[in-house]
Amino acid sequence: MSNATIVDKHKQAYQEEAREILIELESSLLELNERPNDGELVGRVFRSMHTIKGSGAMFGFDEVASFTHHLENAFDEVRDGRLKVTSQLVDLSLAAVDRIKVMLNEPSGRGDANCAVEAGILAKLQELTGISDAGCNKTEPAAHAPAPLNEDGTIRQWRINFAPGPDLMRNGTNPLLLLRELKQLGEARITANMTAIPPLESLDPERCYVSWEINLTTTERLEAIREVFIFVEDCCDLTIEPVAPQITPVPDLPASALEEPRRNPGRRETDRPDNASSIRVPAAKLDQFVNLVGELVTVQARLVEIAAGRGDPDVLEVSEEIERLTTALRENSMSIRMLPIRATFERFRRLVHDLARDLHKNVELTIEGADTELDKTVIDQLNDPLMHLIRNSIDHGIESPEARVAAGKPARATIHLSARHSGANVLIGVTDDGRGIDADAVRARAIKNGLVAADARLSEAEVFSFILMPGFSTARKVTDVSGRGVGMDVVHQKVEALRGRIDIASKPGAGTSVTLRLPLTMAIIDGLLVRVGQDFFVLPLANTLECVELTRQDIEKANGNHVAHIRGAMIPYIRLRDFFDIDTERPEREQIMVAETEDGRYGFVVDEVLGDHQTVIKSLGRLYRQVQFVSGATILGNGTVALILDPHRLVQEVIRGSVQSSREHPEFTAAAGRGKDGLLSKSP
Repeated sequence: MSNATIVDKHKQAYQEEAREILIELESSLLELNERPNDGELVGRVFRSMHTIKGSGAMFGFDEVASFTHHLENAFDEVRDGRLKVTSQLVDLSLAAVDRIKVMLNEPSGRGDANCAVEAGILAKLQELTGISDAGCNKTEPAAHAPAPLNEDGTIRQWRINFAPGPDLMRNGTNPLLLLRELKQLGEARITANMTAIPPLESLDPERCYVSWEINLTTTERLEAIREVFIFVEDCCDLTIEPVAPQITPVPDLPASALEEPRRNPGRRETDRPDNASSIRVPAAKLDQFVNLVGELVTVQARLVEIAAGRGDPDVLEVSEEIERLTTALRENSMSIRMLPIRATFERFRRLVHDLARDLHKNVELTIEGADTELDKTVIDQLNDPLMHLIRNSIDHGIESPEARVAAGKPARATIHLSARHSGANVLIGVTDDGRGIDADAVRARAIKNGLVAADARLSEAEVFSFILMPGFSTARKVTDVSGRGVGMDVVHQKVEALRGRIDIASKPGAGTSVTLRLPLTMAIIDGLLVRVGQDFFVLPLANTLECVELTRQDIEKANGNHVAHIRGAMIPYIRLRDFFDIDTERPEREQIMVAETEDGRYGFVVDEVLGDHQTVIKSLGRLYRQVQFVSGATILGNGTVALILDPHRLVQEVIRGSVQSSREHPEFTAAAGRGKDGLLSKSP
């Protein structure tokens, strides 16, 4: 691998980590806008800026470092109590964060190379802070003069020994840039030790043989010094110790700050994980890994079938061991893909802040269940749906502060983002306390657009479902934010692509709640393999409650209705043979798989339950996109294809087509709901 490739690789690593830090920084700034006197938040903001600046200079992003340096200076004034946090400072800082994101978009460190934008931000920052060094330039930030006394007179001296490891320069790091950043913290006396330099014939040009001893006089604390070496601490020998006596008395440092010097000191827990306990892996490699595990699961199922057919004890033993290892590997690979939804939720604080300001509304975003984990594939697809839901909520749902007060509500509105697990699904909720949805207006627009007959009898849920149709909108005027009837259509398409569903609930004057029900994973699930005739199906194990036997006598006792008496309750069931028109003879004894669905407990009648099955989900392709009650397909060990059923949608498919059947059998409707073409009403 060439040096240029190594440098590019580590620049990319910096860009990725810097983007993560910017998300944290943006969230901290928005919190600071609410709590301007919170010293801990100020410190968090300052540390994020300092890390982006220092690491940017180290990896050649000089313009990022220079621009962030001026922003850091402003918050240094805040830390020292010479500058107050105001909404203007927060807005300028958020604009600067946007600018840094643009700079990171290209390897050169600049996105659209518009110095005027930076200059405008820094000019306003200079006017606000009175610091005269703000300006658009492409030079390194000037080193600090000898550190002045703080108000409590706490100048400190530190002795730093820095010896780069053999791989430090191979990773694209220039140690001289680290020393230059140290000089920015105060007055530094640097001594180079060159005794380790070998003879010329044995010298490795890609290795640094020089080490340094630095005596640093600074007002900064130990954490700020360690942050200079935050990206190289695992490939160098580093000791940092206070020099006694202090120049002036200082408050007692915590024991952790005065601990014995050690190799590669760990990062603070409040910053980011230690490199020893976490690594960064490209998403493409992770997806490839999960795909290979999926193929292994399929091959393992084939091996189990072959071993069972031969009856050889040795082969069976090996098959069982491989099955155990494959199961463990599958569970491990899936856990790697599971990520908390916190980062996705947090990035919407900025959207709410900016939209509320532009629309002259007072809105607060609250978050619940941010640690709920989802498959990374699902999380990646959530950004657009949530963005459109929040934009619609602020633009259409939430009233102006004056209107809210007149209606007896608090002037400040609330948008609540929530996440929680529900079986094999996760529920993502977007709730507001605005004016709610006018169901009559939605119905009237649906009639006007020819979507429904004027005399149609619709439930509230059916009325709200029109909102999800392409081009449907009840907005009186189109704004820059919404009103074209596109946003909710995007939400619907994205959620459908994720095999999810949308539930809308609203109460006039009280607000609206939209719930996205999404699968936890898109790759491999635990399922129950069942057979009907010569066809095979998979039911998600997480939805299945129990399996009971269904005999002809049971059917006769139910007077031919598709209900079964199970544990003191009447459970309606769907016979998969009838639903899929499978023309084979029905066995004497069938099996009912009882599952929990959105519409209560339902049974699914099959010929035989074959047992647990690790199911690798395969897409059915565009031709079957509209078949909502089938989640996908899987390949069995013998090469046969089995359909993966979605119990929730299968029941809803039956209910939607059952209006006529329920009218013909009202006595059944009360006990078991409605059925499609008599599937839930009478046995043949």
